[in-house]
Amino acid sequence: MTNTSKLGTALVTGASSGIGATYAEKLAKRGYDLVLVARDADRLKALAGRLTSEHGIKADVLRADLSQRADVLAVDRRLREDGSITLFVNNAGIGPKGPLLKADPDYLDQMVDLNVTAANRLAIAAAQAFVARGQGAIVNIASAVALAAEFFSGTYAASKAFVLALTEALAAELKDTGVRIQAVLPGYTRTEIFDRVGGSMDNLDPNSVMEVGDLVDAALVGLDRGELVTMPSLADTQLYETYTTARGGLRPYLSLNKPAIRYGVVAGV
Repeated sequence: MTNTSKLGTALVTGASSGIGATYAEKLAKRGYDLVLVARDADRLKALAGRLTSEHGIKADVLRADLSQRADVLAVDRRLREDGSITLFVNNAGIGPKGPLLKADPDYLDQMVDLNVTAANRLAIAAAQAFVARGQGAIVNIASAVALAAEFFSGTYAASKAFVLALTEALAAELKDTGVRIQAVLPGYTRTEIFDRVGGSMDNLDPNSVMEVGDLVDAALVGLDRGELVTMPSLADTQLYETYTTARGGLRPYLSLNKPAIRYGVVAGV
């Protein structure tokens, strides 16, 4: 019988493989207890058993298909009612199968349900629960394509831009609450996601593909350092700071009572 971790419990969605399973591994090594969430209960049970044996932590399995509202609500309840949870890794998601003009609209709906609707519901549930407890951390897995939508399938890029924007907005509300939040922006990462949508990592430039363990290690360092946005492949952080500064320069012009002179519109006419 294991003792309750002093670090608390990390709830990880999409934990059966890839980034989610790697987070579970790394967090167990740090000493977190775990709640592992995904559709594949057998894989979750195998992972939970191994991590319990290897690291002496407690690992619960919560089988859930987060494209289904009832299952999302079950995870929502666990986040709100389990006071041991101190870290939420909001990772579950699916990737594109090709360009939008050739896409199955039903599959895109499923992507929005999972990447946006479920991610939003659970991030807010965790934020509200953690604020009530006075502590906690939320890790939202976005993507580097949130900053470069034109280079990738649009619905997927838009879903990850949503996650980034949600993180930034929540960060403003979470200031001085004791709750931390981070968006992680991976690039190409060696996981099963490409295989699941009929692609292959073999078709990509190997210099652009990061190993999943390296990705998660870097993301956890970013979390430890208090980064709001962590892009593991970015060496020069000044580039991102320049980007956010330029974006901030637009703020005074986002909403005014008259059209800009350049449109030649006479206000009120």
